[in-house]
Amino acid sequence: MKPQARILVVDDEPHICHNCEKILTRAGHMVTCADNGRDALDRFTQAPYDVVVTDLKMTRMGGMEVLRRVKEMAPDTIVIVITGYATVSSAIEVMKLGAFDYLPKPFTPDELRSMIDQAIEAHRQHLANRTLKGRENRPPTRTTHQLVGGSSRIQRVVEMIAKVAATDSTVLVCGASGTGKELVARAVHANSRRNGKVFFAVDCGTLSGNLLESELFGHAKGAFTDAHADKAGIFEQADGGTVFLDEISNIDMAVQAKLLRFLESREFIPKGRTQPRTVNVRLIFATNQNLEQLVDQGRFRHDFYYRIFVYPIYLPLLKERSEDILPIAYHFIAQFARQMGRSVRGLSDDAVPYLTSHDWPGNVRELRNVIERAVIVCESDTITLKELTFGDRTDDLVRLIGKVPETN
Repeated sequence: MKPQARILVVDDEPHICHNCEKILTRAGHMVTCADNGRDALDRFTQAPYDVVVTDLKMTRMGGMEVLRRVKEMAPDTIVIVITGYATVSSAIEVMKLGAFDYLPKPFTPDELRSMIDQAIEAHRQHLANRTLKGRENRPPTRTTHQLVGGSSRIQRVVEMIAKVAATDSTVLVCGASGTGKELVARAVHANSRRNGKVFFAVDCGTLSGNLLESELFGHAKGAFTDAHADKAGIFEQADGGTVFLDEISNIDMAVQAKLLRFLESREFIPKGRTQPRTVNVRLIFATNQNLEQLVDQGRFRHDFYYRIFVYPIYLPLLKERSEDILPIAYHFIAQFARQMGRSVRGLSDDAVPYLTSHDWPGNVRELRNVIERAVIVCESDTITLKELTFGDRTDDLVRLIGKVPETN
């Protein structure tokens, strides 16, 4: 089997190197191992690698230095950091340095394979998009973060992403649940000059006012009952990068006022402090609500609304771009078949009209879940209508249990 990628594994524990090499070689990759950072960099200078998987803590040159040096020599190389000493601060640091992701030990073979697959796909799309950026024709149908589709409506979204990504303007992404608002935010970040910096996604619907304020702006020790130590907020951690605030209709008025101040001055004051701090962070907002209506009802600040309503991107419902349903379905079939090691490749004649005629109230997220489930239960290389509708009957549960591997 032709190797899919050249991978360099760096770890001073021989059994980790051996296991990673065995797992990834079986997946079709060409794997080289190094037991320390210096040896790894020597190998890296002698031959190109698509992906570097490095341990964080090693006796001869740690993973942080390996990451930094690799990114200096070859910025397009994907670096994945693995460690048995996972902490929030170390995760943030490696992401700031440009790591693709952070995989805590112990990890399963499936987790490693899945992350490598995601890294290779992201790398491929990054290189393709960079090549296409200089062309004067319309943007590609798939952005760096897999916004799939060729319809005129989704092409318009891609065009808007391409235009605003080159700026630092505030973006407001509007659309129903499951339409891909976070994918748009990640695409804006990935195609901007901030793409080597951290991207934070925050679900404002799950955090109360005080908790959201503390998460975003940080706090000083003793600022409130459970503040046992100083805490750097997301804005401070994301300096130079992008922060995506989802479901902003749930943000209370007091936090809206603080966000408005930040948008105007790029300054914020951590809870319990008196001196403002300045950071360079791009904000992207998203909502599934009619904010103008909330303003009229007195539930959303009008000044904050007008400040974030600079560059709105509206995402269509999936049923409004029905010509994209099959391309998206095939995209997910390929993705899940690869992740699960299945040979599923296509759709039967009775499956296609079901997909294209369904209303998809949950939009792309619902379609993704349906395809994932169908790949799990598919018994051949083709998904049928029966497998797409799996789960509609109680006896399907018994069949599903039979497909779950036993564990000791």
